[in-house]
Amino acid sequence: MVAVMTVIPDDPRAQEPEARPTSPEEAVLQEAESVLEQASPQDESSMDLLDARRRMVLVHAHPDDETINNGVTMAGYAAAGVHVTLVTCTLGEEGEVLAPGLEHLAADKDDALGQHRVGELAAAMEALGVEDFRFLGAPGRYRDSGMMGLPTNDRADCFWQADLDEAAGHLVRVIREVRPQVLVTYDENGGYGHPDHIQAHRVAMRGVELARDAVFGEGPAWDVAKVYWCALPLSWWRQSLRALRDAGDTTTFEGLDPDGELPFGVPDEAVTAVIDGSEHVEAKLAAMRAHATQIAVDGPFFALSNNLGNQVWGREAYTRVGGDGRPTAATSGSSRTTADVGGADALDADGHETDLFAGVD
Repeated sequence: MVAVMTVIPDDPRAQEPEARPTSPEEAVLQEAESVLEQASPQDESSMDLLDARRRMVLVHAHPDDETINNGVTMAGYAAAGVHVTLVTCTLGEEGEVLAPGLEHLAADKDDALGQHRVGELAAAMEALGVEDFRFLGAPGRYRDSGMMGLPTNDRADCFWQADLDEAAGHLVRVIREVRPQVLVTYDENGGYGHPDHIQAHRVAMRGVELARDAVFGEGPAWDVAKVYWCALPLSWWRQSLRALRDAGDTTTFEGLDPDGELPFGVPDEAVTAVIDGSEHVEAKLAAMRAHATQIAVDGPFFALSNNLGNQVWGREAYTRVGGDGRPTAATSGSSRTTADVGGADALDADGHETDLFAGVD
């Protein structure tokens, strides 16, 4: 019960007495309102989170990775009332600075890029409508490792050198707080082989495993119903490259032949879900522009938009996996059925899920 203190004004006629509840239901509502008035912003955030029927967590390596890989997915679900939580593992301190006039932020100069990218991430999340974004452990807990094979991979404080269970333990706390039905991260190669992407994959998968272990850590265990890896279907990749070359653009992704071997991408048959986010392309492009030190307006990503139209960014693909990191029987190849993913409306003409929450509502 909440104690109610009555304050008598100097002039009793100046204020009407507070109406007393006329029923048990009204008493409960008044008590709830009193609790909300006294709640801290953190408490209110937790209440809002628990009010959300659908919840998802995305685990990424650096600021900007979330926008490039999942921008329309995040914007679409946030607009639909899903509680979207982004966990970024590093500040991206070792990134190349592409914005003119900001070269001094680079790691080999002022080493101030990481803090700058925190602001870029906040602006990008505002563009996508995502309010819950965090850094693994704490901002700066793990440093960007740089590209594979560089001396920065050997720094003791870099993410590549992080103890797996310690890093996963930070994620477990987020999972148990948010209680997501869906978690999104990279595949075992981190998409294209960056050490922080590979480590983010490992941390995410280990975090999912530990979160459902009632013996591990604090708080009640939580089993994430569906885990997805970001995917770039090779057919999409080749189609985009071919359109660029046909338009006379030979410099964007220079050296890559749309009919040759490509350095990354997944076979089309590995894709189990495709999100159509056409309505949220502008939000994704705005978020990309917010990451100004990493995504140049005259660079390859915007070249795709300039040559192929903004809709090239309107769909995002995923591979659903089990907690052991293998494609699930229910969502791989011909064994996928409408019953497994929530009905015929949950599949597109190619048999892909169109809603990452299909089957868990």
